Amino acid sequence: MTVLVVGSVALDSVETPFGKADNVLGGSGTFFSASASHLASVQLVGVVGSDYPMEQLRSSFAGRPVDLAGLEQADGASFRWRGRYRHDLNTAETLETHLGVFSNFRPKIPEQFRNAPFVFLGNIDPRLQLEVLEQVARPKLVACDTMNFWIESRRPDLLRLLEHVDLITLNDAEARQLTEEFNLVRAARWIMQRGPKHVIIKKGEHGAFMFTSSTIFFAPAYPLESVFDPTGAGDAFAGGFMGYLARTGDLSEENLRRAVVFGSAMGSFAVEKFSIERLLEIGIDDLQMRVREFHRLVNFQQDTAS
Repeated sequence: MTVLVVGSVALDSVETPFGKADNVLGGSGTFFSASASHLASVQLVGVVGSDYPMEQLRSSFAGRPVDLAGLEQADGASFRWRGRYRHDLNTAETLETHLGVFSNFRPKIPEQFRNAPFVFLGNIDPRLQLEVLEQVARPKLVACDTMNFWIESRRPDLLRLLEHVDLITLNDAEARQLTEEFNLVRAARWIMQRGPKHVIIKKGEHGAFMFTSSTIFFAPAYPLESVFDPTGAGDAFAGGFMGYLARTGDLSEENLRRAVVFGSAMGSFAVEKFSIERLLEIGIDDLQMRVREFHRLVNFQQDTAS
């Protein structure tokens, strides 16, 4: 099955303790597509400027099931972000943000994209996320992402969006900011009371929780020897998660749990190099091997002592 993703397509400049990269492919839609396309067909909707290296993007996705028919190229500058990570790689310091043509982005969903069974609303203005939902048919599952800026500046719109999505992904700081609850269990319950049936709270190097009304599932982060660049890890997680659901078409509780592990595996690959480079190097065999390693991390013999 197919996943429709609406998100940013940007150029990133990143500094970490291990190196730097200038004007590399970035943005939530780009990382999501690079990840999800290992598992399912992807339809990408976004906007770039006249300065964007479209040939580089096309060549990066060559041979992959990523449909760029919804990617608009407008006159003006592309969205550019410059950030720095110090030794605390969980937190990015934003040095510069130039929205360019992204500041006037109004998603236009091509007719051939409107029946996608799975829809992921990347980290954009919740008013635009709502506009996307007005243009699509009846997906099997709609998931969204958000960030602290939208929680602070567009809170009423974000709360309205929650009424129309099945699942939301956000990090622990964003969950606490949105709900004003320090405890993540209470925060997840607060969110579910406003619409989503599932809440995924990401904790970076400490793994991810998935909450439903009656269950809690936890997937650890993969123990890497070195984390090179955390940029886009959350979007790669979302791509792996949604890609696996689209590949299987199964929305059972057990399969959603497997999807969380596939998402965690894709996130662990993303941080191993700058930009989407590592996501382009791996194949399905690498992904399946890492998922098996995740299974070994948490598999143990239950104590049968009475």
